[in-house]
Amino acid sequence: MEKFKQHWEITKNWQFLFPVLGFLVLIYSAFKIGRSILGNNNIILLVISTAILTFILLKFFLFLFKKLENKWVLDYKWEMIRVFMVFAVTGSSSLFIGRPIIKWIGITKDNLNPFLYWTLYILLGILFYQILLVFFGWLFGQFKFFWKFEKKMLRRFGFKRFVD
Repeated sequence: MEKFKQHWEITKNWQFLFPVLGFLVLIYSAFKIGRSILGNNNIILLVISTAILTFILLKFFLFLFKKLENKWVLDYKWEMIRVFMVFAVTGSSSLFIGRPIIKWIGITKDNLNPFLYWTLYILLGILFYQILLVFFGWLFGQFKFFWKFEKKMLRRFGFKRFVD
């Protein structure tokens, strides 16, 4: 356990929350992916696929952590888990918010060209993503990191004069 604490730079017990939560979210994601591929027909096959996908996803995210460790300026390694969780929550939330707003406006796949519908849906999702990224970053205690990240992203979208 000491080796784990040293590797992730955990100094207080409450900081264990993020590796544990991150691993639980990883298992849940593997389960959802496995269920979407296999369905609910064979429970044993679903459990095995969840275990295999969890292992693959864990290896993938640990690889990403190593690649981004020097690029992202964070105080502790365990904060990277928190940053990844913010990205996951923000991505899902932006689409959940965009869907009802498009319906509220009265735009559906039936009354609009599918290409235009999906273009509007994606643009609305990107708009809410920008707003929610900073909000969830603040909620997870990473406002400074995500505010810098957001300004960099807005510059790339061509809004440099509004950010500076």
